[in-house]
Amino acid sequence: MSNVVKVIELLAESDKSWEDAAAQAVERASKTLHNIKSIYIKNFEAKVEGNKIVKYRIDANISFLLD
Repeated sequence: MSNVVKVIELLAESDKSWEDAAAQAVERASKTLHNIKSIYIKNFEAKVEGNKIVKYRIDANISFLLD
């Protein structure tokens, strides 16, 4: 039997880092998805205010096995 993997796109942000934004994306997705296998970061972006980064944003694909 072969596995079927589905990929969804998520946007996430964090006050701390891009890594934290990715971790939050996986954590949130895991509340409704099962068998998450990977996250692929497509884009990194940051919001700047007063010459400082205030939000780290990612655009990511998360893949998971279908039940």
